[in-house]
Amino acid sequence: MMRVLVACEYSGTVRDAFRALGHDAWSCDLLPTERPGPHHHGSVMDILDDGWDLMIAHPPCTHLAVSGARWFKDKRVEQGMALNFVRVLMDARIPRIAIENPISIISSRIRKPDQIIQPWQFGHGETKATCLWLKNLPLLKPTNIVEGREARIHKMPPSKDRWKLRSTTYAGIAAAMAEQWGGHAD
Repeated sequence: MMRVLVACEYSGTVRDAFRALGHDAWSCDLLPTERPGPHHHGSVMDILDDGWDLMIAHPPCTHLAVSGARWFKDKRVEQGMALNFVRVLMDARIPRIAIENPISIISSRIRKPDQIIQPWQFGHGETKATCLWLKNLPLLKPTNIVEGREARIHKMPPSKDRWKLRSTTYAGIAAAMAEQWGGHAD
């Protein structure tokens, strides 16, 4: 059994995929969790050094994603803070780390991602390029390549919950992470 920290996750999707395989997985976010389960409601900085074996972190992409490039000139301070947060997560004293984010300035300001995955590689007929920066973890292998690919997330109309819907990890990707990076706990 591994102790797994899923940082910056309110949905519980990745946490629950690891728990289903018998791991002691916790989500952590400034928001409360949407599903019952072990969740630290607060800053990941409060629990970063609590003896985790694996961390999967989803740092907020608001000031990082290149989809917002037209606003970059007006948010240099926010970008600097967001990049520093990513660096802290990458440098955490945790043996295995995955940082997940869309195509972003992490690639040009810190380092290129180890892998770019798509939901359609894991059973979801949608496109949404997702970068993974990995430490002591293998690349994710596709589990269920599907046809009928659509940019549903990109085409989502404005709404108060749009950001939440866009940031939730696909269940197929969460399951692949749990199986391939955690396996079944003994």
